[in-house]
Amino acid sequence: MGPDVPLLNDYKQEFFLKRFPQTVLGGPRFKLGYCAPPYIYVNQIILFLTPWLWGGVGTLLYQLGVMKDFCTAALSGGLMFVTALALQMTNLYAKQKTVTVERIQIQNTLTDEDEFEFSSCVGSETVKFIIPGKKYIINTVFHSLLAGVLCGLGTWYLLPNRITLLYSNIGGTVVIFVFGWVTICIGEYSLIINTAAETATFQALDTYEITALMRPFYIFVFIAVDLAHRFAVNAPILEQTNQILHILFLFLPFLWAMGILPPLDALFLWGMEQLLEFGLGGSPMSSNTKEIQRVYLFGIFRNPFYPKDVRTVAVFMEKQRRLMKVGVVRRILLTLVSLFAMIAFLSLDHSLQNLHSVSVSIGFTRMFRMVWQNTENALLDMVVVSAAQMLAFNPDLWWNRSLDTGIKLLLVGLLRDRLLQFLSKLHFAIAILLTSWTEKKQRRRSSAALIALNLAFFPVLLALVAVSALLSSPLLPLFTLPVFLVGFPRPLRSWPGPAGGSACVCSDTVYYRQLVPGLAAALQSALAAGGLGLSLPGSHYLCRFQDRLMWILVLEKGFTYCGVNIKGLELQETSCHAAEAHRVDEIFEMAFEHQEHARILSPNPHFGHILTPCTVVPVRLYSDARNVLSGIIDSHENLKHLKDDFVKVLVWMLVQYCYKKSKTWESPGSANKNKQGSFPENQHSGAVKGSRALREEDSFSIDTVEDWTDDSDIFDFEPSSRTRDRKEPGQLALTPKVHLSIPGSIETQNQDFLQEISPEDKLNRAVVLGLPAVDRGKQPEVLPRVEFSCSYSELLSIPEEWRTAPVPSSKVSEMRQRFPEEWYHFVLSQLDFFHLKEKPSSLLTDLMKDKALKELYIHGVLSCCFGLFGLDNAVPAPRHVFRAYTGGIPWSAGLDWLTGKPELFQLALKAFRYTFKLMLDKASLGPVENFKELVNYLEEYESDWYIGLVSDLEWQQAVLQEKPYLFSLGHDPSMGIYTGRVLTLQELLVQVGKLNAEAVRGQWANLSWELLYATNDDEERYSIQAHPALLRNLTVQAADPPLGYPVYSSQLLQLPLF
Repeated sequence: MGPDVPLLNDYKQEFFLKRFPQTVLGGPRFKLGYCAPPYIYVNQIILFLTPWLWGGVGTLLYQLGVMKDFCTAALSGGLMFVTALALQMTNLYAKQKTVTVERIQIQNTLTDEDEFEFSSCVGSETVKFIIPGKKYIINTVFHSLLAGVLCGLGTWYLLPNRITLLYSNIGGTVVIFVFGWVTICIGEYSLIINTAAETATFQALDTYEITALMRPFYIFVFIAVDLAHRFAVNAPILEQTNQILHILFLFLPFLWAMGILPPLDALFLWGMEQLLEFGLGGSPMSSNTKEIQRVYLFGIFRNPFYPKDVRTVAVFMEKQRRLMKVGVVRRILLTLVSLFAMIAFLSLDHSLQNLHSVSVSIGFTRMFRMVWQNTENALLDMVVVSAAQMLAFNPDLWWNRSLDTGIKLLLVGLLRDRLLQFLSKLHFAIAILLTSWTEKKQRRRSSAALIALNLAFFPVLLALVAVSALLSSPLLPLFTLPVFLVGFPRPLRSWPGPAGGSACVCSDTVYYRQLVPGLAAALQSALAAGGLGLSLPGSHYLCRFQDRLMWILVLEKGFTYCGVNIKGLELQETSCHAAEAHRVDEIFEMAFEHQEHARILSPNPHFGHILTPCTVVPVRLYSDARNVLSGIIDSHENLKHLKDDFVKVLVWMLVQYCYKKSKTWESPGSANKNKQGSFPENQHSGAVKGSRALREEDSFSIDTVEDWTDDSDIFDFEPSSRTRDRKEPGQLALTPKVHLSIPGSIETQNQDFLQEISPEDKLNRAVVLGLPAVDRGKQPEVLPRVEFSCSYSELLSIPEEWRTAPVPSSKVSEMRQRFPEEWYHFVLSQLDFFHLKEKPSSLLTDLMKDKALKELYIHGVLSCCFGLFGLDNAVPAPRHVFRAYTGGIPWSAGLDWLTGKPELFQLALKAFRYTFKLMLDKASLGPVENFKELVNYLEEYESDWYIGLVSDLEWQQAVLQEKPYLFSLGHDPSMGIYTGRVLTLQELLVQVGKLNAEAVRGQWANLSWELLYATNDDEERYSIQAHPALLRNLTVQAADPPLGYPVYSSQLLQLPLF
């Protein structure tokens, strides 16, 4: 996208131009976007001026001497209360009088709901349009009462005689009277008629109609100061404050429209946070000795003591060992020595020896708590206060004479906090100003003009930054352009909900769930050692490893603990995400990997960027390696051996399956060959579904269906099989149990017989037509009982249903020749049967000699080969191998039989995936030398690997269970290549950098304004485009849903630091 992408698209521009006048005036809708009758506008004007009318009546009676001032206020308030209640009752009546409101159909969907047909001046549709009404009956009464009180006190507040006494100026009185009533009318209209959409929006939904109370609340604050002045005696400070506030009262509509004054919920949370931090010495809640541990000193010069060229965990830990010793010393000094020294300093203060005043109690209570909650800042504040006392040349200064130590420390702490905020906000403002020109992709046509205006009015910019810092509110860059506003104060976490309340969960979430516990433990050590710099509530950090980005927000901090929230950003990088992630990689590489030959105290080449590298921390997580398999998967030599290796792997898999199941049997006689054990649920549960979903090349085969004879009775329950050739001793028949009938024929089976047939069998019986008939009168062939030469063979016997695959006898003979008998004997020789209490010494030898047992495995292997590869012996193509790996082979009779045996299908699929991984290992590591090495490969796959698909649920479970290795096969259709992905669990270095907290808060404030007020949710909007200097796209992602879209967000994590 170019730099001149529209800030708002055409639809949103029209919507914004309609909404903003409503916000300015408190709710009247004078710009509708379509033609409306004149009485719609007249009615709104009358309702807007009604409070002024009733206030004017009371004011006139007071000026004429008819009534006292308080009686005037009561009269005006009573009239307004009755009017407000009548208006709300009118709305309720209009809602009960059901009238269909037809809407005018136009193309602009944003204004659809605003367009109505009006039939009369006081019609129900007119009333409902102008007065939407309240959701709750209690608010109908409460807001009406509040409207009356507001009008009455407003009348008292703006009495001309009262204003003249304050200013002794008639012209000033007229101006304050006129524009003051405009302010009250705006507040009344928003309260009782139609609540305006506020630019200062904190919550996405106004469930309890609190927004309507915002403007009246601020009016009441001004009136409260005036009432205090009226009843106070000899209070010059109150008089001066009242004079200033009367003038500021006229600018309330401007402050509301600009979103500077916070909504009530944000104001309450912000006020409690400020009181907790500065009044009580605590830490904001979630519901400089440190510099030597960082890579850059004060973010400017590289720390000469920090390890250079950090790339591996072993090298890093070896080089940082000395710094860790310094960190331990620092921690002891900070948490023990300095702590008790500060307590002693406060306890010996002379202010505590006198009678305690309120200020002494507040100041020292706050400081005693702050010593424990925020030791670093408390130490800094005490040093500053002590230095000021020692350096003061005049002991009679106001600072020393009028203030006790507790209040001094409070003021110094407040000054320190606001000064740090001012510098951080100024850094943010200058970064936006400069990058709007230096970053070519950010250079818009308006950039030069905006830069010139900011330079010309630079004192105004400084004033805005100062006001923002004083209020501890974000500096809001409108659309992230160098157009700055003062955002409304809000909590440091910026969002109303608790940390970790929601996230956009997807398949990438699991990787963050796995690494967060290890990352939290690593952060614990880094914070304790001071490696992350001055970490305060509201600090933001960005961690990077390969394609993973972790966003860390410090929510609260106290003595030896720190509460953080960790978010994970999406792994599927868009162009904007990739551009900013590339800049992040550049910054970290310059700090940690390209410093081997750098000079001492080399400057930070990215100074001024909102991200400053701090340190690297070792974390146990998955590294992600992706390789192109060209030359391996398409190698004829590799594919030629694939089937033979599959037979070997499948033999091992079947033996292991039967052996594990035999451990549940007490003796050979308790083995039930017809009973299937449950297959582990965590193995490829979605493979059967995938096999059916991916069959684009379904084909019907009748090669394996039982023959019919010419004289067969079409009304027989089931066709009879023709007599097969006599089987050799120990061999098993392969005739399937197929039930067939002709559609439309009359079935004479009894009800019990029909109930035994599954719906799928019934469907199969009605599908197979036109097949040759078998001789009538023959009974269906039943599988003969297997006679084992070893009684213990039944422990390893495969289920009967697994040897009913409809394959020709010729294929059975062929499989006997291909069957790896030596490998089969070797696999049996590896079994120990420790779970059997009594067993013959020749058990393994007897098992190997049992031909019937071997014949079972021949049939089991043949059934699986038949399902996955068919009956031909051709070398499988790479495409077939890929589809077999994913379980998406085209339909065939053999595959249909195999998928009807879920346990066997899962074993065959698992064996094939192991075989494919074995093929890759042989191609890269060399051929397998002997059977023992092959068993080692398979046992390692079984214990240390998950071999499957990224889309499998079991893949996510394996990540959470921290399987050492995971492998997946992929295909890129656009490039026609096959790829292998390997995740390896190991301890690796994660890079950590500190973000400019005010840059984050400012961008989040703009995001809140854009989406909640301007409803600018265009995915291609300017403010979400890549900005490598501000990390704008990543910052938007890291916001709490629904405005942001992190794929993972942790609950509050408490990290002990001691």
